[in-house]
Amino acid sequence: MGRIMALDIGYKKTGIAVTDTLKIAAHGLTTLPTSELIDFISTYKKDETVERILVGFPRHPDGTPSSNSPFIEKIAKKIAEKFSAIEVEFVDESFSSRDAKEAIIKSGAGRKKRRDKELVDKIAAVIILQRYLKHI
Repeated sequence: MGRIMALDIGYKKTGIAVTDTLKIAAHGLTTLPTSELIDFISTYKKDETVERILVGFPRHPDGTPSSNSPFIEKIAKKIAEKFSAIEVEFVDESFSSRDAKEAIIKSGAGRKKRRDKELVDKIAAVIILQRYLKHI
């Protein structure tokens, strides 16, 4: 059984989360420079089976795509071309970064952790994946 991977793609960094092999729970994996994303996926899938990659797609509250949507679509297209055996799917990432920040605050993390953008990106990917898992 394969895992589902979720990506919270930004211009500089990408947060990554994956499910367990039973697709029950979402776990934060890492945050890395977006320029290293394709290489990371290649390396990761040498040891793990990934059957689907969810790409968080940003929208404004009125439903229109955000200004970084074309950039994210470009990265998703590269992923789909490179890993043609893996289904790549866009999912709504509305407010995932805000919700990640709230989750970090609720966890009792100190000020330094709350300002850690890499942690926020990774937790945002977890939130994207958790939302997806609730609906499958």
